[in-house]
Amino acid sequence: MRRRIQTHETWFVVAAAVALIAAAVGVWAMTHGTRVAPPEPPSQRAVRQIREQLGRDAELRYSEVGQRRAVCGYVGRTRGGQAVGFVSLTSRILFSDDPLPTEFRDMRERYCPGFLTRPPTG
Repeated sequence: MRRRIQTHETWFVVAAAVALIAAAVGVWAMTHGTRVAPPEPPSQRAVRQIREQLGRDAELRYSEVGQRRAVCGYVGRTRGGQAVGFVSLTSRILFSDDPLPTEFRDMRERYCPGFLTRPPTG
């Protein structure tokens, strides 16, 4: 006489197969490593953004790391040209002579307090 397979036995076999597949995928991931690139250092990111926005003739003159991976500094749009302030965040860069002066000022105060401000007199 033929024995009938119980439902709980079927679920046990399915669960064991899923566990084996998950273990195989885990071992494969551990041996092949991850392909996630490390985050770009803030100073390199700022140079890249400046070159993308202003071209290869732009030169970074001064930079300092601010809060939350922000970088603030001065850049010349051309070599030897007038210096312009900038604030670089992970997703954007703003310059002091952009048509958004209020947004630039707010970003500068938020991420680089004390940068581009006059020292106290007297």
